[in-house]
Amino acid sequence: MPLSGIEIFKLLPKKNCGECGVPTCLAFAMNLAQGKAELDACPYISEEAREKLSEVAAPPIREVVIGSDGRVVKVGGETVLFRHEKTFVNPPGIAMLISDAMDDSEIDARIDKLNKMVYDRAGFILRPEMAALRCDSGNPNRFGDVVGRVANSSDCSIMLISYDPSIQAAALEICKGKRPLIYAATEENIDEMIELAKEYTCPLAIKGNGLIGVAKLTSMAMQSGLKDLLIDTGARSLKEAFTHHIMARRAALVGKVKELGFPTIVMACEMSDDLLMQTFIGAIFIAKYGGIIVLSDFQGHSLYPLLLARMNIYTDPRRPLAVEEGIYEIGKPNEESPVLLTCNFSLTYFLVSTEIENSRVPSWLLVKDTEGLSVMTAWAGGKLTADVIAPFVRKCGIESKVKHRKLIIPGYLAPESGALEEELGGEWEILVGPREAANIPAYLRTIWQAA
Repeated sequence: MPLSGIEIFKLLPKKNCGECGVPTCLAFAMNLAQGKAELDACPYISEEAREKLSEVAAPPIREVVIGSDGRVVKVGGETVLFRHEKTFVNPPGIAMLISDAMDDSEIDARIDKLNKMVYDRAGFILRPEMAALRCDSGNPNRFGDVVGRVANSSDCSIMLISYDPSIQAAALEICKGKRPLIYAATEENIDEMIELAKEYTCPLAIKGNGLIGVAKLTSMAMQSGLKDLLIDTGARSLKEAFTHHIMARRAALVGKVKELGFPTIVMACEMSDDLLMQTFIGAIFIAKYGGIIVLSDFQGHSLYPLLLARMNIYTDPRRPLAVEEGIYEIGKPNEESPVLLTCNFSLTYFLVSTEIENSRVPSWLLVKDTEGLSVMTAWAGGKLTADVIAPFVRKCGIESKVKHRKLIIPGYLAPESGALEEELGGEWEILVGPREAANIPAYLRTIWQAA
């Protein structure tokens, strides 16, 4: 039985300090009981109370970790139906299928993709995390060989796909140090798969016939002591899979159905033979509750959009992406190099810095902390005005790095140019740069050189 708000309140320190975000401990207890607060929000709770409340404070979707080092995949841990309510927590893992029926050259090529498909986007490193290794040969030796090659050649997390417990046991012995995901326990093999998961301390995927079938199997696994579970309802049509994901999330979060409170697996590779269709399916389930998405292959034109969508959806909407305030050297600037100013919104910073690099004019870039807001938004909010910029220019240390006193500001800040010169005591000449980052190279090569 879940604890009531009053029962939780009795275990709290009753300081009514408000540091948890609500004014009283009773309000905090009520939020905990409804799954609207996290236990860590209270800084004064005792270890004894924490232990007693850990179950009630656990997220409705259990957090499961796959892998032990390298590209560890953490899925689940979700507390809301919609991102704007709070935030989504753990992005889904993206896996590439590798079958032991493939020839060795194809397997090596796929391992190479897993290792080399890495993208830098606005300072974030985007890459896939998982290899889904499927036993199609029925030969435990062949499957073990493939598992060993992947385990020894890549730091990716591993998903072992076989319904035969003996084949799973042989593969687990080879890669047990990597804490792979065992896929999958069904009605026919549930007891053996549970024992394997307990013996090797690995997460277990449950595959059932629909939500009711899954709930029956997860109940059996939970009664045996297993908690690290993922679920696959067996749906292989887009409509049915989408419906199951929505229903499972609502059942766990709203209905408090613990048997469905686990991350899900989307076997996109079994839902279509067309990679672009699989990409479309993957995009849908990145937005709607997929825990792991398995594709038949990785191609740059299909993988990158998925990684980018995942990054955008799984960033906290309450905290804009930002870089640190300071002076950034682009190229090898000297005391005669131009000095430019921008905000610390990460996308703006990387667009501006990239265009400065493209100009091949070594420059100093001053990045002012605007709490992650863009130039226009920060200016409108009073975070990038003359009286804010001037103290930053004085204190950041740029005056000791250049002989000249010329500062290039974004074109959108043109109304601040006169006031900024006054704030800087007339010592600096303010140059109004282009509004769009794409025009920076031409500006630096022409107007700056002429100035």
